[in-house]
Amino acid sequence: QVQLVESGGGLVQAGGSLRLSCAASGRTFSNYVMGWFRQAPGKEREFVAAISRYSDRTFYAESVKGQFTISRDNAKNTVYLQMNSLRPEDTAVYYCAANSFRISDYRGGYQYWGQGTQVTVSS
Repeated sequence: QVQLVESGGGLVQAGGSLRLSCAASGRTFSNYVMGWFRQAPGKEREFVAAISRYSDRTFYAESVKGQFTISRDNAKNTVYLQMNSLRPEDTAVYYCAANSFRISDYRGGYQYWGQGTQVTVSS
């Protein structure tokens, strides 16, 4: 089992920045590809970004490419999502997830999920 706990969400004005963190425990963190997803009210949960086990590969949704940056620190068992130039449409609950297979944007490929952290961007 892997336990994931997100933090860093909050209320920010449009154009602002936030950095989300996701702390993992329970298994060897570097065994897992890590991803971020988000879910806005009334919408499906969607892929945001993913990072390979040793940070050699990253993968972004087109909607956040150049705006968000995913990174990880295996020594701290933590994955991050730096979000810049935030827009009201980025408002959502953000979830981190762990995948023991391969880097992917497929939600069903992730075995472990955090409880989510709310990000609200005001206009």
